Amino acid sequence: MGNTNCMFGGCIEQASVGVVERWGRFEHIAEPGCHFYNPLAGQWLAGVLSTRINSLDVKIETKTKDNVFVQLVCSIQYRVVKASADDAFYELQNPKEQIQAYVFDVVRALVPMMTLDALFEQKGEVAKSVLEELEKVMGAYGYSIEHILMVDIIPDPSVRKAMNEINAAQRLQLASVYKGEAEKILQVKRAEAEAESKYLGGVGVARQRQAITDGLRENILNFSDKVVGTSAKEVMDLIMITQYFDTIRDLGNSSKNTTVFLPHGPGHVRDISDQIRNGLMEAASAQVSDV
Repeated sequence: MGNTNCMFGGCIEQASVGVVERWGRFEHIAEPGCHFYNPLAGQWLAGVLSTRINSLDVKIETKTKDNVFVQLVCSIQYRVVKASADDAFYELQNPKEQIQAYVFDVVRALVPMMTLDALFEQKGEVAKSVLEELEKVMGAYGYSIEHILMVDIIPDPSVRKAMNEINAAQRLQLASVYKGEAEKILQVKRAEAEAESKYLGGVGVARQRQAITDGLRENILNFSDKVVGTSAKEVMDLIMITQYFDTIRDLGNSSKNTTVFLPHGPGHVRDISDQIRNGLMEAASAQVSDV
């Protein structure tokens, strides 16, 4: 329900106060409830003020210290002080315009001393300065400033585009650094794995050759013991001939056949063994001569 009034009385709703005059002069504040007036004595209800919190959005366009034009949106929450309702009723014709003028004055005095980045970081300080100034001024007119919020800071569209491009470039640069570090780590790990693989491969080859040597030694000893009159050289030649024919067989059974030209014949096996033996003897003699 709204305020209901007539010449002889009326009701003031909750969260409102009435201004009662007598012969055109302020007499008293009417609290919420039912009131009677004596028009014959010059008493009447001059007006009603709401004590609810009102919100006023103010848009201010100004320039920062680094010559960037920005638009600030401030939201001011204010209300009429019940005890000073007569000042609010009589002193100001348009309180919204008065509040807006003071907001413009304070913001345009502070923002030109800040860079754009500093403005984004210290927008709370700007709102605090506006609140202090408005409380000092509007309190004398019966108004209480409850809160001031710096809702938005809107730079010029070209500036916003440039800021976005700078941010994107910085993120791409950071991504490139991370990508390079990842590739570096990958290459180091790959090299470590390759080195470990080669080491283990070498260990395997060494063990394989040791096993072959041990097997050949055992075969020679067994053959010499069982066949009387045979020398170790003859047994070695027989083993090499056997391995030679095994190699020829493996080449023939391989799925990836390639053409290999080898001098074929048992005599060539003897030549190969003689060459190996001569090489070992020359190496041994060279070591002895160096000593």
